[in-house]
Amino acid sequence: MNTPSVSVVVPVYNGNRYLAAALDSVLDQSSPPMEVIVVDDGSSVPPDEVIARFGSRVRLLHQENRGPASARNLGIQRASGEFVGFIDQDDLWTTDRLALQLARLVAESELDLCFGHVELFWEPNVETEARAYQQHARGQVVPGYTTPAMLARRGAFERVGLLNPDLRFGDATDWIMRARAAGLRSTLIPDVVLRHRMHGSNLTRQREDSKREFVHVVRTHLGRQRSAAIPPTNRP
Repeated sequence: MNTPSVSVVVPVYNGNRYLAAALDSVLDQSSPPMEVIVVDDGSSVPPDEVIARFGSRVRLLHQENRGPASARNLGIQRASGEFVGFIDQDDLWTTDRLALQLARLVAESELDLCFGHVELFWEPNVETEARAYQQHARGQVVPGYTTPAMLARRGAFERVGLLNPDLRFGDATDWIMRARAAGLRSTLIPDVVLRHRMHGSNLTRQREDSKREFVHVVRTHLGRQRSAAIPPTNRP
């Protein structure tokens, strides 16, 4: 039986500091991906030197700065695998992540998406924050309903469409909501598949902007649901 092929998409914007570690965690999988596509989203210092260390194992694409959703979309469009996975430039995959998620999707052919759990880890420069969150819910392992913790059949993007490039924080939430509305089936495995690195420059630290965009995404989705539920007006 042939091993299912997986493409991994890595959006990058000024992320050279942690990028090599992220790529190592993908390439060192117990069930390695077929291809890894890094999309540079107009970095001021492009990641060419970092990518060169990996030779032909990693493909690098460049685009003007359009945001992480646009970078992921370009990677999806260029991907050739049966399945598509994602990782952000500063995160790490756990060693058996692909093997676990692939096994579930292969065993249950009716599933379109497989999510896993996420744990945070803190860099030394935010050690005080790490101690503060030790007993906090945010410091615990949580379900990862986000693109970096998701493995999807390639056909899922053909059915749902690509990520919304206008969204900077809520592109994953928006896409997952659209996927559910389109009838795609998903599962959540109990294993940790992603380690999310906390440091001083995380995009998610822009909390107010993130909250506003999330509220906008949810309201838009609810509006779509209401519109779909209202029958068309009968006209004479």
